[in-house]
Amino acid sequence: MDLAAQPSTTPVALKTIAERNDISLQFLEHIFASFRRTGIVKSVKGSQGGYNLAKAADEITVASVVEALEGSYHLEDEDVLAENSYKGISDTIQKLVVDSVNQELDQILSNLTLAQMSGYYSDHYDKQEMYYI
Repeated sequence: MDLAAQPSTTPVALKTIAERNDISLQFLEHIFASFRRTGIVKSVKGSQGGYNLAKAADEITVASVVEALEGSYHLEDEDVLAENSYKGISDTIQKLVVDSVNQELDQILSNLTLAQMSGYYSDHYDKQEMYYI
């Protein structure tokens, strides 16, 4: 969201992002390595270097960000019950709970973009107090 709120023509240094968001620089470096590998950000080398989004913020979904960091965000298809349990119970839980939750996660995270999140943040939290004299 931090990069989405910045002008796309100016690279942002990780140190600046870390300070602005009170995040460890070392932690942020690991996150951005994953983002770079998955094509969410691109790095710009040089004294004025840093990072930019690799695509427009409205083209980057929350699903792609979570997948870059965690891999699949789906609930795992694991044996819900012990091996000697009745298979129908396990299948029912899988179909009605696990599969349903995964479908809802897909619906929400695949349709939510960084631009939407950044816009919401700007509208609701990024208000500077205006003082008039």
